[in-house]
Amino acid sequence: MSTDQGYELYQYRRADGAFDYDRYREVQVAANKKKINNVWVREENIAFLAEYVKSTLGGASFGLCHGTRRGKEQEWFRKHLGCEVLGTEISDTATEFPHTIQWDFHEVKPEWVDSTDFIYSNSFDHSYDPRTCLNAWMSCVRPGGVCLIEHTSGHEEANEMDPFGAEVTRMPYLVLSWGEGRYCVTEILNAPSKPEGRGYIQYLVVKRLG
Repeated sequence: MSTDQGYELYQYRRADGAFDYDRYREVQVAANKKKINNVWVREENIAFLAEYVKSTLGGASFGLCHGTRRGKEQEWFRKHLGCEVLGTEISDTATEFPHTIQWDFHEVKPEWVDSTDFIYSNSFDHSYDPRTCLNAWMSCVRPGGVCLIEHTSGHEEANEMDPFGAEVTRMPYLVLSWGEGRYCVTEILNAPSKPEGRGYIQYLVVKRLG
């Protein structure tokens, strides 16, 4: 576990010390299948974010939702925004749900670059390399677009299944550092709805600069 950069990061390592991507993927797929009937996201929160997109961007034509399991995020964004929204999921279960592709969200399709009005994810804690991950996402966000990252009290500690963990107060500084002048957190929104017992649900609004 690495904790020397202001956050926790679980290390997937082979015996020789090299990064073990196969282990990362194996853990993520197994966790997805174990939780396949669980839906974390709430429609009222997606409706809230859709209204935010409408008010700040004037609407949207294309959005991405990363790490969506059952695909409810893209389903509800499509409903409330009336636009094309695609979800990604690393597990082969992705093909079971509409508007979802099997995809590792650390990677980028060329057609997404500079062409995405908004990105949403409540799965940033599943990244094995948060800097690389966010740089990939922000390369897709068009000028003036936004990346909406859900951060909760359950995202503060790292483990094998959720390898990235950080306190929400650290996130704007981390994002600023990773962006190196290209993007930063401009707002933090409070979710209108959260499960009982959950300390908080907030959304980091990450925007491109210039």
